[in-house]
Amino acid sequence: MKIDNFFGVQFLVFCLVAAAFTTIYIPQPVLPVIQKEFNVNEAFASLTVSLVILGIALSNLPFGRIADTYPIKPIILLGGTIVTICGLFCAVTSSLTIMIVTRFIQGLFLPSLTTCLSVYLAQNMPAERLNVVMGLYVSATVTGGMFGRLLGGWIYPQQSWRSAFISASIFLFFSTIAVAALLPQEKKSVVKENFGESFISLICRLDLLRIYFVVFGSYFVFSSMFNYLPFYLAGPSFEMSTDFIAIIYTTYITGIIISPFAGKLSNRIGNGNTMMIGTIIFALSIVITLIESTTVIVISLIGACAGFFSIHAAAAGLLNCKIDSSRGRANSLYVLFYYIGGSVGITLSGYAYLFFEWTGVVMLGLLMLLMPLVTGIIENRRLKCKLTEEYLK
Repeated sequence: MKIDNFFGVQFLVFCLVAAAFTTIYIPQPVLPVIQKEFNVNEAFASLTVSLVILGIALSNLPFGRIADTYPIKPIILLGGTIVTICGLFCAVTSSLTIMIVTRFIQGLFLPSLTTCLSVYLAQNMPAERLNVVMGLYVSATVTGGMFGRLLGGWIYPQQSWRSAFISASIFLFFSTIAVAALLPQEKKSVVKENFGESFISLICRLDLLRIYFVVFGSYFVFSSMFNYLPFYLAGPSFEMSTDFIAIIYTTYITGIIISPFAGKLSNRIGNGNTMMIGTIIFALSIVITLIESTTVIVISLIGACAGFFSIHAAAAGLLNCKIDSSRGRANSLYVLFYYIGGSVGITLSGYAYLFFEWTGVVMLGLLMLLMPLVTGIIENRRLKCKLTEEYLK
C-alpha cells in the first residue's frame, strides 16, 4: 500500500523528521543527572549531545552524495534501523563512554533520514507544493527538538531518562517503517547523478551561495540569541529564575506554526519577499529585547521564532527550486552551513557579550541579518524581472 495524496506524504515526512530530531536532544535537559549517575564532569557528560551534532556534520556531505547516486528509500530504512538500535543500546548501557560512542554513531546516520528525505521531496514533489512541504519539514525539526527536550526532562521523571531513549527509538522505528513502506515510489528507480554538479561547483554558484549564507547568518543570530538570553534575563535587569526562563522558552513552539505558513506565503508572494519579511520581523524582535520588560521579552521571542523560521523555510524552498540535479549535495551543503553558522555564532557572540554585554549580541545579530535581507532583495528583483519578461512575451 502506498500513500499518494499530498497530506498523507506530509504526515509521513513530519513524523520521520520529528522523530529524528527528537533523538538528538534527549539527554540535554538531564545532563546534570547523567553527570551525577556516571560521576563525570560537565564537559564529559555534554558529549552525549555534542558528539551527535559532530556526527551529523561529518556525514552530512557523504550522505548528500549517496542520495544523488542511489535510491533513497532503502537508505532511509537502513539509517533509521541503525539509529533505532543505537537508541535502545543507550537505554541499557552502563558505560557512559560506550554511550557517547553510540551517540556519535547515531549522529553519523541521522543525515540518512533528514538530508536524504529532503532530497526525496525535492525530486518527487511538484514545484507548486515544494515550498509548502519544505516549510512542514522545518516545522518538524522544531517539533522534534522540543519533544526531545520535553521527553528527557519533563514527560519522564529525570531519573528515568533511559525510558526516554526507548520511547524515542520506538517512535523513530515505526516512522521509518511507515516512510519506507508508504511513501510513493521515486520517479527514478535509480538516481543517476554520479556526474552531477560537485560540491565545489555548487558553492561556486552565486545564486546558491547566497542561500547558504542566508541560513548561515540567520542561524548565527538565532542560536546566539537563545544561547545568551538566559544570562541576560538572569542578570540585574530582570533577575529571573531558571524555571521562569524555561517557561518563556516555550515560545519556541511558534516555529511549528509559522514554518508551513511561510511555505504557503512563499508560493503567493515569492521566496525573496518572505525572506525579507522574516528578516525584518527577526531584526525588530532582537532590538526590542533591549527594553527591560518581561512582557516585551516574551513578544520578542515569539517574533524571533516567527522571523527565523520564515527565513529558514523560504531559503530551503528556494534552494530546491533552483536545482535540477545534485539535490543531495546541495541540501547537505545547506545543512552544513546551518550548523557552522550556529557554532560560529555562539562563539563570536560570546566575545560580544563578554565585552559589550547583551547590547553587543544584539548589534552583531543585526549586522549578520544583512545576509538574508540582501538575498531577499536580490531574489525579489529577479522575480520581478522574470514576470516582466513573461508579460512582454
